[in-house]
Amino acid sequence: MALQAIAFYLLATVTIAAGFAVVSARNPVHSVLFLILAFFSAAGLFVLLGAEFLAMLLVVVYVGAVAVLFLFVVMMLDVDFAALRQGFARYLPLGGLVAAILSIEMIAVASAVATQGAARGNAEPAAAGPDVTNAEVIGRVLYTDYVYFFQAAGLVLLVAMIGAIVLTLRHKPNVRRQLVADQVLRNPKTGMRIVQIKPGEGIGE
Repeated sequence: MALQAIAFYLLATVTIAAGFAVVSARNPVHSVLFLILAFFSAAGLFVLLGAEFLAMLLVVVYVGAVAVLFLFVVMMLDVDFAALRQGFARYLPLGGLVAAILSIEMIAVASAVATQGAARGNAEPAAAGPDVTNAEVIGRVLYTDYVYFFQAAGLVLLVAMIGAIVLTLRHKPNVRRQLVADQVLRNPKTGMRIVQIKPGEGIGE
């Protein structure tokens, strides 16, 4: 138990310090690296809580895909960091107000859960026995009690993906594009063209 407590405090301290370094680092590449460190530390906290499946998802999805994507985007874009610092100073009061409101909400929710919620032991555990895995417990809860919210979240992500494609798609002049309708509706007569070549002649462009 003492070893688990030491691991918890160590991972929690690293997570908080890495999260603070994400927003305070001057170099955006360093910010992304600190973000990856925060993800790994949070995954360790999930392991201590017995949620190995969530820890694996956090490492595979966020560290393996999202954080690496952030790193590539930051390193490939030509960003004017001086302009970014000026904008940060300009919107600092508004950002501080939003952060204070979010902090108050998180404290209120944490207090309510600690006094009346599942942390007090009122809720029954979702697992039916020791043979039930963590992934199975999450699947049972997700696809029974929260199935409609899960489907709604999927629709929101689908709309966001389509919106991002529409906003970033730009038609440039003098650029040949594939006609999907012509490719789908083609038949053997229009799908290929037979060229008769006489002996001793090549195919000219």
